[in-house]
Amino acid sequence: MAKKEYTFEEICRDIKNKKIAPIYCLMGEEPFFIDQITDLIIENGLDDAERDFNQVIYYGADTDAATVMNAARRFPMMAERQLVIVKEAQLIRNIDALSFYAKNPLNSTVLVLNHKYKNLDRRKSLASSIEKVGIVFESKKVPDYKMAGFITSYLKDKGVGIDSKAAQMLADYLGNSLNKLVKELEKLTILLPEHAKRITPELIETNIGISKEYNNFELIKALASKNVLQANRIIQYFEKDPKNNPIQVTLPVLFNYFSNLLICYYTNDKSDSSLMQALGLRGSFQLKDYQIGLRNYKPMKVFNLIGEIRTCDAKSKGIDNVSASSGDILKELLYKILH
Repeated sequence: MAKKEYTFEEICRDIKNKKIAPIYCLMGEEPFFIDQITDLIIENGLDDAERDFNQVIYYGADTDAATVMNAARRFPMMAERQLVIVKEAQLIRNIDALSFYAKNPLNSTVLVLNHKYKNLDRRKSLASSIEKVGIVFESKKVPDYKMAGFITSYLKDKGVGIDSKAAQMLADYLGNSLNKLVKELEKLTILLPEHAKRITPELIETNIGISKEYNNFELIKALASKNVLQANRIIQYFEKDPKNNPIQVTLPVLFNYFSNLLICYYTNDKSDSSLMQALGLRGSFQLKDYQIGLRNYKPMKVFNLIGEIRTCDAKSKGIDNVSASSGDILKELLYKILH
């Protein structure tokens, strides 16, 4: 029988409803979700007056499995439960020994293992032991193409809206480091004018420095519609300010667009809902550039362009490239895309 895969939203909802498991193993590449769940357990697991005697935090590099088990086996003092939290649990010596505790945990203890940046070895007994009594959550990186949707959802939960263009601008500029992204979103939320509840491209341009006219979002729009003049203006802007418009950000955006465009060609049902499902898009506004691209590019052209983008990526890293600058590489690629 397959083990249940818990989502971030499910876990958070249960914790807020005081449905807290005896053991959590929070593991994976994305530290943001791990920290969010841990903070939520701390917030909801104990009252403020109970924390002094019933909450202990260890760090993996400074502890071992025996110490953690001894703490977990203690009973709470004048409280329903105690919290034992292990941060950087991937550094615990002989971590698999915790399986002895996981096989028979105390209901009055909540043990939280923050196993960041990599997964627990599922071939060993600890993971399977925790799954039988608690929750094993794999915190995965949000793919680049889903970042705009994440931004929109995150802000919606905070009661703030964001323009689709603004969300894509942030996604392209900040990448998929959620801790960095959330800090910028918090800053923008604070900077919203009084009574305003929506983040706009103008607010981002003013406070973060991303041009609302010359960015990767606008570049994709220009390429999709084959607007040669606008596409060249954007590339020239990038060339003048490579620090804030690095080729290492632009090439993945181009690769993602043309790869998705190829998926659109080979999706039998070209209806909006079918294409959105095939591409993993959340909003129909994200589909427009693909619909325009389908009219302006042939499948074989797109297939070849994906190869050209890979070649440019290699050149940007110095492979088979003696002197071409990032600007030169992008200009050459732009010509091949538009002609």
